[in-house]
Parts: sequence; structure tokens; C-alpha cells
Amino acid sequence: RFGTVTENVFDDNFWENLNVVINALDNVNARLYVDQRCLYFQKPLLESGTLGPKCNTQVVIPHLTENYGASRDPPEKQAPMCTVHSFPHNIDHCLTWARSEFEGLLEKAPAEVNAFLSSPDEYISAMRNAGDAQARDTLERVLECLETERCKTFEDCVTWARLKFEDYFANRVKQLTYTFPEDVSTSTGAPFWSAPKRFPHPLQFSSSDPSHLHFIMAASILRAETFGIPIPDWSTNPKKLAEVVDKVVVPEFQPKKDAKIVTDDKATSLSSSSVDDAAVIDELISKLKHCRKTLPPDFRMKPIQFEKDDDTNYHMDFIAALANMRARNYSIPEVDKLKAKFIAGRIIPAIATSTALATGLVCLELYKVLDGSHKREDYRNTFANLALPLFSMAEPVPPKVFKHHDMSWTVWDRWVLKGNPTLRELLQWLEDKGLNAYSVSCGSSLLYNSMFPRHKERMDKKVADLAREVAKVEIPPYRRHVDVVVACEDDEGNDIDIPLISVYFR
Repeated sequence: RFGTVTENVFDDNFWENLNVVINALDNVNARLYVDQRCLYFQKPLLESGTLGPKCNTQVVIPHLTENYGASRDPPEKQAPMCTVHSFPHNIDHCLTWARSEFEGLLEKAPAEVNAFLSSPDEYISAMRNAGDAQARDTLERVLECLETERCKTFEDCVTWARLKFEDYFANRVKQLTYTFPEDVSTSTGAPFWSAPKRFPHPLQFSSSDPSHLHFIMAASILRAETFGIPIPDWSTNPKKLAEVVDKVVVPEFQPKKDAKIVTDDKATSLSSSSVDDAAVIDELISKLKHCRKTLPPDFRMKPIQFEKDDDTNYHMDFIAALANMRARNYSIPEVDKLKAKFIAGRIIPAIATSTALATGLVCLELYKVLDGSHKREDYRNTFANLALPLFSMAEPVPPKVFKHHDMSWTVWDRWVLKGNPTLRELLQWLEDKGLNAYSVSCGSSLLYNSMFPRHKERMDKKVADLAREVAKVEIPPYRRHVDVVVACEDDEGNDIDIPLISVYFR
């Protein structure tokens, strides 16, 4: 599996010794990661993919063509947000919602926690500057993870899972049907709960229901994983798990009279902005600061990235359980784990003929790459649809050229600064090129931003030291540089996209 988590295996030495990379990946994120690695190490990439009777191939050659990530397919049509979150009427909606909840609970929230703990001042400033409903919701998720009742034992994770069940499949439905009773009408007099809307019913939790208990098991195990809590052997024992979950005290739910539930199909967010957002954000920040004082200095959470193909990681167990309980709320037919995997993973059965065609087309381009003497005009990108049939070939597009004064560069270029410079020296080096740097980041951490007065205290520190101290970068012994992304503008205030900068410290 390619990704940042396996860079200790597929390290610099691995990439530097490749002559060409041939992709055979099943998701866009993995393709984009390999594309970035090929850009960084200046390696040719032969990208291909199939989708039923369709196939495509793309040739990516350093400095000759654009990279894979330079262009994207238009996004697939999605169900309206309010339908997915409040008014589902098929299992696809339930699975889309389940995927979203998985990412929010187990990937995004832990990542936000780590961002806050790594650079609390910068994080808080960014949230205050945003000051909107989305920032408020993000802070609420972070606070849920860090409050004093956060998970410390596996039993705590079971409690959390039980309360999540009540929230998802009972309380939210009770609130929805309280706000929109079964006999309510729209402003035009039509029944609100008319097709395709389905009137939902809350679930009553029962530890004797295998589906309920399976949700508790998967949710508890994944929650424990994000907190680094050991998972006991009894976690998969239905009898022992039922004994623990039955001890959880669930508070009685009282619906809110002023609850706002989005019903607009065109809405892009479920969070409604309010004039009180700034006050709420300040209150949440105050609580977060208090929570941070009670945590061990090295406390970090472990974000979980969804992986559908590992049947032992409980990812699909959690998503299938979430989706099926949601379906049960709305009297939608449930699906087994395999069917859920096909839908949630957007799996379309492969056709051998399409795969053979893509393989042959890639091999033809591979001969040209290995020969090494071909011009851009000699290569071909191909799209084919055997169902029509359609075959389309075209020359690869050249990379976009950026210009500033007498300099020019493309996405394939990387600037190098040697001599173990300080932050001040880096900014001066850019200023000599007619570029005013206002932000320097390493990984996901901000090393410098001109808006933050405290960052001026970092000006005389070595860039490499800032990467270690602020961004918590662990530099391998064999590496002699750190990479930073710098945001710049010209003298007229126009943003200039500059290449990645490799700062050498030895």
C-alpha cells in the first residue's frame, strides 16, 4: 500500500533507483500520491485505469508533459446533502452517509486534534479568523476527543459507541420527527413526508440484537485504535461485550424546539451560520485550552484512513453496520457486508478485454520511455470505450509554464537552497528574486506567517530546526534537506506559485 504511512519502506532510495513507474491502482488518492512522488523524484509515470468497458492511459514524462494531477475528471453527481443526512430513501444514501461519518469521526477529527496540539496558537488563530459554522463544528469535534471524559480504556470506547448508537439511530430521528411530524405539510399544503421521503422511526437498542452489537464492536475497536488503546480479546466476544454495554447509562433525550434541520436540496452545508458563532468559538477555544493542560505533552491521536480491502480492520464492518442501522430507521432494505463494500468502495466489476487493451497500450508507450530519445509529439494518451466502440488518441499536454521577471519554471522544477539557512535568510533569498514570502509551511504545519507577530521570533532560527521543533518532522539520517512550501506575492500583491524549495542543512 502506497502512502505516507509506508514511506519507511518505499523510501528515497527506492524511488531514486526506479527508471519508470507503471501504475495499477484502484483509487484516485493513491494515484495522486504516486504522481507527487514521480514529480519529486523526476520519474516517468505510465498511468492507466479501467471502468467496466472503458479504459484510459496517460503518459507522464518529466519536463515534457503535464503530470497526472494537473487535470481532473468532473466530480460525480452526488445526492443532495439534506437527502443523505436527513431524508435517505435508498441504501446508497445510507452508505454515503456512513462513509462521511467514518471520515469525520476516525480520520478528520483525530487529524484536527493533532493539528491543534502541534501548533495551538496558529490553529486557534485560524479558527477565529474563519469564524463560521464550519469552524464551530470542527472545534466541537476536537473538543469531543479531548474532554476529560475522553477514552482512556476500552470500556470507555464501548460507552462512547453505545452513546453514538443512541445519538445516530434514536435521538436524531426523534428530533427530526419532532420538528417535522408525520402529518406536517409544506408551505404549499402538500404533505411534507411524501415520496421519495420516508418517515423514520427511532431504534430501541438491544444487546441481544446481533446487528446492534456488531455496530458497538466495530465502533469501539476503531475508537480505541484512534486513541492507541489496547484492544482486549473479549472485544469480539458477544456475551462479554453485551455485559459491558448493558452497564452504560444513557441520558434521556429531550427534543429541541428551535432545532434547525436543512431541507434545501441545493444546500452545500448542514451547518447554519449564526451571529453567535464567534462567541461559541471563543467558548470552545477556552475549553480546548483547559483540556490541553490536562493531556500528556506527547499525546497524539491516530487518524484512520478508510481501507475497504482489509477484512480484518473493521472499516467495512463499521460502515456496513452504520448504513444498515440507518436503513432500518427509514425502512430501507439492508445489505450484507460484501454488497456494502461494492457500493461504498464504488467497485465496478472489471472486464478482462478492457484490462488487456490498457495493458497493451501502456506497453507500447513503455518502449518509447525506455528508449529515451522521443519527443512529446511521439507519445500518446488514449481513451477507449469498448461498448460504443470508441477509440481516441492524443498527444500529451505540455506542463504549464510559470514566469516571473526573467525566470520561468513548471511543476517539474524544484528550487534548492544550501548552507543550512535561517528563516530570515530564506526570505531574503526569495526577496532577491523579486518575491515577497508571507507564509512558509512544512508538511501540515506553519513555520512562518507574516500575520502572526510571534512568528518573527523564529526569524533567526535554522529552517531545518523549525521543521523539527514546530512541524515535528523526523528527518531520516540519510536525508540532508527538508522541503518547504512557500506562498509568495510580487511587488504588486499578486500571488505567485513557486516550486517546492529543498532547504539543505548539511
